[in-house]
Amino acid sequence: MKKLRWAMDSGFWDLDMSTPVTLDGKARPVAGDPLPLGVSRGARLSRPRQIDFFQRFMAAPFVPSFTPDRGLALERVFSLPLPSSIGERWFATLLGQFNIQKFVTSIKKDGTLQMSEPSWLQRIKKHLSEKSLYAFNLCSELLVTPDDTLLLSYEGYGDEKNSRTKAILLSLQFPHHNLIVEAAGLERFVDHNGNHWDVPFSLAADVASVPADSSTSYHLCINHVMGSPNEVQTQSTGGAPVALLPGLCAKCAISFKKNANIWTSEAPKLSMVQPYDIFLSDPHISVSTLLGAVVTAFVGNTSIRTQGEHDVQYLKGSGLQAQAANSAISADLFASAFFSAQHGNFQRLFLDLTRINVRLDFPSGLKFLSAAARVGYNLYNSQEPSWETIETLCPKATLSFQQQIAGPFSLRVDSEVALDLKKGNWYPVMNDPVFAVEYALQVLGSAKAVAWYSPKQREFMLELRFFET
Repeated sequence: MKKLRWAMDSGFWDLDMSTPVTLDGKARPVAGDPLPLGVSRGARLSRPRQIDFFQRFMAAPFVPSFTPDRGLALERVFSLPLPSSIGERWFATLLGQFNIQKFVTSIKKDGTLQMSEPSWLQRIKKHLSEKSLYAFNLCSELLVTPDDTLLLSYEGYGDEKNSRTKAILLSLQFPHHNLIVEAAGLERFVDHNGNHWDVPFSLAADVASVPADSSTSYHLCINHVMGSPNEVQTQSTGGAPVALLPGLCAKCAISFKKNANIWTSEAPKLSMVQPYDIFLSDPHISVSTLLGAVVTAFVGNTSIRTQGEHDVQYLKGSGLQAQAANSAISADLFASAFFSAQHGNFQRLFLDLTRINVRLDFPSGLKFLSAAARVGYNLYNSQEPSWETIETLCPKATLSFQQQIAGPFSLRVDSEVALDLKKGNWYPVMNDPVFAVEYALQVLGSAKAVAWYSPKQREFMLELRFFET
């Protein structure tokens, strides 16, 4: 369910999350929630194109996925016939999903396997006719210009009356900028606790500068929500997130990133041997720092800010805030520190790649400064700081470890690391880990098939990814 964009890139933004809960394979994070946002945007195909690739080039007639509410399902894509004159610019597909776990469970429940052959076949046909076993996604992807892509999709489930519709325009024709305009009916959102929410209608526009290795970048996003959010799957205790209430939210951020190489291997690579991934072929030790500021404005019900759960005033909210009758605005600072180390060139057959990435995030600079001042005040007066204050000072840490096993196969673990200060436990614990097996597609230079599983969310998915370092 995690985004699985493990590379350290321009951070602190609301990137789509990978999830098998929807047929298009993604959900949007709730704006402003402290998700692990300092991750790469790596080039990504639409879900139907990914499955089509698995079928054509990896001999996978069906692509499996698993969710806690639907169980194990199999997916397959059927390409719709198009005129040859526009076939190179227009990709239309029908993605079908079959719930194999529900089908097997229903057969076992009514004792179909113990019946005679004629009755057995009739019962099988009856079970196969159940609408609840099926779901589909009709997708049209049109290359309007060499730099503009329009995607239209319709998603329906046999056991649900509601359907999902989506229209996305991706434009790359602006120099050094990306523009995404997205309108969705019944959009799926995920908050930082892993709770899923359906919003009746969402309209978003996103403009982002393309960051260089060490440069200033900025990001502007406007999101309009209509209708009351509906919770699915899990049960939260605090009600719907404020950012999902009907209204308009505008968010603008600017950041500066600085990269520094501590060590780069000068050892020669194996001659006449192509690395399994060209972006993972240089041993190194590097660090990066990022500092930025963000301003968020709310109009409508989203401007109603709830009070925090702590009694200490300086721990409530985040940053500077101003609120009127039907609007609110907030501003804050954020910072990150990255550490990356790699051993091996990913050329040999065994154990030729070991990578460790560590990221420390400070999502609210003003809260950090306020907590630091309170700790200093307590120490000056010989008082013991509260665990809430110390917890505010601690950065959000994310650890990623990757190890080649054999050939193009490697194992990867990505997890948040935290200290449970409420229980007085100073030992680090893993929060929401994601375990993955990666298969590098050597012939494509830098691409891989990723099979990942999230124990916390109980989700499994197989994806195709490009240019992720």
